[in-house]
Amino acid sequence: MGWFKKQLLSVIEWQDASNDIIVYRFPMPSGAEIMNSSTLVVRESQAAVFVHKGEIADVFGPGTYKLSTENIPFLTKMLSLSTKGESRIKAEVYFVNTKRFIGQKWGTQNPIMMRDVDFGHIRLRGYGTFAFKVSDPTAFMRECFGTNPVYRVADLVTQYKSTLVQLLTDCIGESKLSALDLAANYKELSKMVEARSKEEFEPLGLKLSNFVIENLSLPEEVEKMLDERTKMGVIGDQIGTYTQYKAANAMEESAKNPNGNNLAGLGVGLGAGAQLGGVFGEAVSGARNKRKPVTIQCVKCGATIPGKSKFCPECGATQALSCPKCGEPISKGSKFCTHCGEKLEISEKVCPKCGKQLAPDAKFCPVCGEKIK
Repeated sequence: MGWFKKQLLSVIEWQDASNDIIVYRFPMPSGAEIMNSSTLVVRESQAAVFVHKGEIADVFGPGTYKLSTENIPFLTKMLSLSTKGESRIKAEVYFVNTKRFIGQKWGTQNPIMMRDVDFGHIRLRGYGTFAFKVSDPTAFMRECFGTNPVYRVADLVTQYKSTLVQLLTDCIGESKLSALDLAANYKELSKMVEARSKEEFEPLGLKLSNFVIENLSLPEEVEKMLDERTKMGVIGDQIGTYTQYKAANAMEESAKNPNGNNLAGLGVGLGAGAQLGGVFGEAVSGARNKRKPVTIQCVKCGATIPGKSKFCPECGATQALSCPKCGEPISKGSKFCTHCGEKLEISEKVCPKCGKQLAPDAKFCPVCGEKIK
């Protein structure tokens, strides 16, 4: 009788001291059986699953139970065994950890190909964290761990991490966001992945929560080009700025030439410096010419006005001082056109009506038609 009583389990419980075990099978000594009226202790964030010959018989949530034929009717019906008035339960007990397992890492093993509105075809890499929990112990046992004595977090994460990357890839593609706009939409993309995961994980008895995107990055060479583009944006988007920037960098690299101490290297360095200096000077000159329009002084009031103005915006006087050949403005008293070199005939005759300078033999004003006496 002493040996017989040892084989009847009276208290069944699992004190989980780990952080990575999802399922734990209660150890049953060889020949041991669960005695009727035994105590089953299921702690918070646990579920106890009774299995008989590979088939799920009963599931218990958190609480303390006295096992009897009344509270495990399905298992009792399957067995229908009693010995000397005491029922004994032949079954295996699996404890399922239903708490949230946080801080699980995910990442892209290979770059994600996508079509971008700004850069065309690009490749993205990403990484982050997520959390999950067992929402349905019965479905989880049937679909995932089976009858393994121990099932750990690593076994699950390794298997389903690629599914999360696939869901993220679909969400990025369907969002049609530019790579430059992804960082501002990490939270929205995370919510999309969590919503999509229900279709994939609920049939497995799992629930995904707190999917976090820590970073989505472009290839290194593309990021370098973006860095240069950002630098140019800081300098200012002006004509010739990029040429100035590249010329300055080239001159700096030429100055670091290790052959600069010998005569040949010095000649090459000076030649490159002169050439780059010319490029730099042309860029600066071109930019200045574009920025500074040609101006002249009004023939009547002396105000500074645009070079090709026909009338002064200050006093309204007609600006008659222009080259008869090229039409460019000339200064008062000039003998030659500074633009085309045309020799100018100086005449003091002006139109008495509009003030335009006239040729010495003019009989009518070419602007207002006034007859000249």
